[in-house]
Amino acid sequence: MAACCAGRLPDPAPRVHPSVSASLVRVGIVTTFSADRSYAESLDAADPLAAFRDRFVRHDPELIYLDGNSLGPLPARTQARIAGVIDREWGEDLVRSWGHWMSTPRQAGDMLAEHLLGSAPGQVLVCDSVTVNLCKLAWSMLDARQGRDVIITDDDNFPTDRYVLEGIAAQRGCELRLLPADMDEGVSAEVLAEALDDRTALVSLSHVAYRSGALADMAALTDLVHRSGALTLWDLSHSVGAVPVELDASGADAAVGCTYKYVNAGPGAPAFLYVREDLLPQLRQPIWGWFGQQNQFEMGPRYHPAAGIDAFATGTPQIIGAVAVEEGARLLGEAGLDRLRAKSIQLTSYLISLADEWLAPLGFALASPRADARRGGHVSLRHPDAWRISQALLRAKVIGDYRTPDRLRLGPAALYVRFTDVWDAMQQVREITAEKSYADIPAEQSRVT
Repeated sequence: MAACCAGRLPDPAPRVHPSVSASLVRVGIVTTFSADRSYAESLDAADPLAAFRDRFVRHDPELIYLDGNSLGPLPARTQARIAGVIDREWGEDLVRSWGHWMSTPRQAGDMLAEHLLGSAPGQVLVCDSVTVNLCKLAWSMLDARQGRDVIITDDDNFPTDRYVLEGIAAQRGCELRLLPADMDEGVSAEVLAEALDDRTALVSLSHVAYRSGALADMAALTDLVHRSGALTLWDLSHSVGAVPVELDASGADAAVGCTYKYVNAGPGAPAFLYVREDLLPQLRQPIWGWFGQQNQFEMGPRYHPAAGIDAFATGTPQIIGAVAVEEGARLLGEAGLDRLRAKSIQLTSYLISLADEWLAPLGFALASPRADARRGGHVSLRHPDAWRISQALLRAKVIGDYRTPDRLRLGPAALYVRFTDVWDAMQQVREITAEKSYADIPAEQSRVT
């Protein structure tokens, strides 16, 4: 992050808690930044991605949205594309549109592969949900490792991943090994190595941890698993569109991921799955639906799987969601993942530095990796009253979210979040916490956090 000149800077805003200083802050050993808002303004002025902010639908210019790691906002082009699908392709052309709709899940998958996943064409399919895709892949990958009966994941993996694997293990009589993960730092290679043996069939991990944002070394962990003779199944839900993913280069066997976070495809948008090309002939997925059938409109009496990645299709695809995936991947591809990652590191580093200066004296602690290379696109901060503070932030038009047991989770997505948004949001956190203006909010959590 760029350095700025030394010297005492004016207080950044009124009603500042007396324990907070707006002077220069030292980050690490040599890098300095200013806690004054003018520094954030200078970063925004130099931001090569600034114009992409105007490519999204925004109804409230005062709203600060730091929850794109949970649900991305609506791109304007996606809104127009969906309107065209509804009005013209469905409204006018009716069933005739299936002539080109049939190829949409594969096309959307290839766009994800090209722009976001580091994959050659023909290995990614947009379909179903993460839960269903995880089940399809895990089941078929266990079949491909006959004689092995151990599944490995970690105890802090996203709940649906753990639940699906627990269910499969119970149905198949397998042993499920839960690795002890550091809630803030993720799974270590040493812990994984100790758990691997010649009984291990499948290791399923998240590329970016949902709670802390800890970023795993996909290539190194995949190599470790392969040396034991097992297969890897990665969950990319919190990494696709936020960090570079190199599925082919890493040697990953299979992967799943959602598209409603950083891909901005909307609530309930279909997920995707990836299978490495040379592994495809070895896998036979367990849900035999007619969209995964060869010559589907022959309506044959028996199931014969389609060739390649199309065999992992099941029922009728969600076309409106799939075209939203296409548009989301196209927009991210236009911005460029390298540029997005560079800005994301700047944003999260800036957020952490402000937290160190402003929030640590108020009882906050960093609950994400501090090293840039070990952190995805979001940051978690621990505080005993994190839930109530998150709800008070909503009243102040700052949207982040909360994760158990005591995490305020903030996701400054690089495509549309400004440095001044981060500054303003952290200023709100500081004021709310210092003044305890969350005191009237019940400690009981709502269904959605």
